Amino acid sequence: MTDARESTGRDGETNARHTPGTPCWVSLMVHGPAATREFYGALFDWEFQPGPQQLGPYARALLDGREVAGIGQLPPDRHLPLAWTPYFASDDVNRTAETVRLCGGTIGVGPLDAGEAGRLAICSDPSGAVFGIWQAAAHLGTAVTGVPGTPAWNELMTFESTSVAKFYETVFGFELAPEVSADFDYVTLRLDGRPVAGIHGLGTALPRDRGPHWMTYFEVDDAEESLERLTDLGGHAVKPVQDTPHGRVAMVADPEGARFALVQCGHAHARKG
Repeated sequence: MTDARESTGRDGETNARHTPGTPCWVSLMVHGPAATREFYGALFDWEFQPGPQQLGPYARALLDGREVAGIGQLPPDRHLPLAWTPYFASDDVNRTAETVRLCGGTIGVGPLDAGEAGRLAICSDPSGAVFGIWQAAAHLGTAVTGVPGTPAWNELMTFESTSVAKFYETVFGFELAPEVSADFDYVTLRLDGRPVAGIHGLGTALPRDRGPHWMTYFEVDDAEESLERLTDLGGHAVKPVQDTPHGRVAMVADPEGARFALVQCGHAHARKG
């Protein structure tokens, strides 16, 4: 599991604009942002500072002073399944959003300016999974990866990978690397040969109450210890810690029910595709 970067410095700190198509930010919209910030602050040692307010109250999470993620407030009348949403870098959000429409996706929000930070759109792919597009200005996106408390990987959980993979290939220019397996439906999305995200076709195993959705993996030092801390803070395990080819992984949910994954994967591990 890795995240492509044009240039990284010490401890995975990003020094350059993200390559178009790269997952460059993750954001969570919830009903109770104050309690949610307290939860993630205790889980990942995040601190918070105000971010752009165009979509309502919003704060950026900082790890050692560097931006890693965002948490905002849902309008009271929105009752969607809560989920971490990845944003993919674009040099032209308007053009990318139009490609989304032409390829069978929908635009839920925007394109709109987020103050001086940049320009965004929030979209759904043809299967209904929500993702964002980010055209950076002052805010380039996640400023550090490869250390505990940072996004390590983004994975689309959907019914089957083939048709939706073609959508993302067309919109963002990904190279598709399917797994050759009769019982495992998986496509790795690559940019310039580097894995940047994955699509996992679950068929009937996809939770019916959620439908297709993106899942963010956050790196941790110790999966068991982080899972114990998460439950103490009011979250719960969806799937216990399991050994995978890419590290020890637990599927979890925060107190409001937003699902994400904890991954103990060391440094510079890449998903093979």
